[in-house]
Amino acid sequence: MTAAIAAGHPATVEAGAAILGEGGTAADAAVAAALASCVAETVMTGLLGGGHAIYYDAASGRAENLDCFVAIPGLGGPVWDGELVQLEVPFGAELVHYAIGAASCGVPGVPAGLGELWRRFGGLEWPRLVEPALQLARGGVTMPPAHASCLAMLAVVMTMDAGGRIYAPGGRLLEAGDRLRQPGLVRALELLVEEGPGSAYSGSIAEALLALMDERGGLVTREDLAAYRAVWTEPVEVGYAGRRFLTRGGLADLADALRKLPPLRGRPEPERTLDVASVLDDAAATGSAHTTNLSVVDAEGNACVLTTSLGLGSGDFVPGLDLHLNSMLGEVDLVRAGLETGDRMGSMMAPSVALDDGRLAFAGGAAGGTRLRSALVQVAAGILDEGLSPADAIERPRLHPVAARVQLEPGFEDATVDALAAAGYEPRIWAARHHFFGGVSVVTPAGAAGDPRRSGTSATVP
Repeated sequence: MTAAIAAGHPATVEAGAAILGEGGTAADAAVAAALASCVAETVMTGLLGGGHAIYYDAASGRAENLDCFVAIPGLGGPVWDGELVQLEVPFGAELVHYAIGAASCGVPGVPAGLGELWRRFGGLEWPRLVEPALQLARGGVTMPPAHASCLAMLAVVMTMDAGGRIYAPGGRLLEAGDRLRQPGLVRALELLVEEGPGSAYSGSIAEALLALMDERGGLVTREDLAAYRAVWTEPVEVGYAGRRFLTRGGLADLADALRKLPPLRGRPEPERTLDVASVLDDAAATGSAHTTNLSVVDAEGNACVLTTSLGLGSGDFVPGLDLHLNSMLGEVDLVRAGLETGDRMGSMMAPSVALDDGRLAFAGGAAGGTRLRSALVQVAAGILDEGLSPADAIERPRLHPVAARVQLEPGFEDATVDALAAAGYEPRIWAARHHFFGGVSVVTPAGAAGDPRRSGTSATVP
């Protein structure tokens, strides 16, 4: 199989492709690409966030999920109910409530997850995997259009604290084509080279994080960091379009959606769209986490799909390291009843693979908070059921239903809009394609594609 990578930023793709070109495994490339995303895609993700991955080992034919999402803090002392900053952010045509501040930060999992992927399935030396990100941090990285648009929407949060210096140097918010410079990330990545992923849990990065927790009233303790582990789990499996589809059973419940979805191939667009809307309709899904996804397949047919996020971001940055804190404790769709200190928070993330007679047919995942499920179902159906190429499936206009309203990207047939209205939905057609509708990254034997809604791209490696 041709090695390939798809992700949410050209620099992220370039980092992973370079590692694949040196003979690195899918895990090596995913780690390098994820670290690069923590420099290039800091509007979407960061080293102090959380994530989920799936790794498919071609030799054994086995797939496993890796949980490196954030945990509830508070070990080692009384849990103080820290003060959260409440705000509303316009997300496209929707107004979304958030709670931020240092007390919204959960125990980060990305460094532990990347370390575990490398230890279990990597082949290259750890410092080599950090090098592409370090080069990006030293030189800065170009801001692509979708990221600049997201920054403009989130400016009230992203320019708090040290974020003003990073995202609005000289008082002017960065725009598409501008250089994003985060000099503190150079030192943070140098510490990862010197101390390994453990720097975030028992080393220099951990000490700087804990000092910020003390200063700002955060909840993460030394005991929280020491206890954190990335955890391997069994994937959820569902039969779909004649393949074995393997994913995770989190809040997105992707397997259930695919199980309910009837065959779509060859049917008129209005019929297909009504079936998709019916399956995806979720009255409870309203939030908007900011997330990124990458999908990698190496020359041996091993695959790694990794989704990471900071949530919105707390607005607090670790001094000297330019590391933005996650805000997962303030994400209304993730805070569920019954969570206790040390527990993992819930997540919509659903990195997935599909197998056809034991061979990899699909490796993909999506960003987009509660729209992640809608985006991934529509793209997976387009590829596995309808036979579209990854690029065509990702380019096709998307919908996202919530109760009686269905959000539509432009491009649907008039007959489709009429059919939705006749079925009792309130169609709401957006003026242009928008990152509200998620960001999907996919690799298949037929090719790879990143989502233009988030300035994503892809590369194959001969």
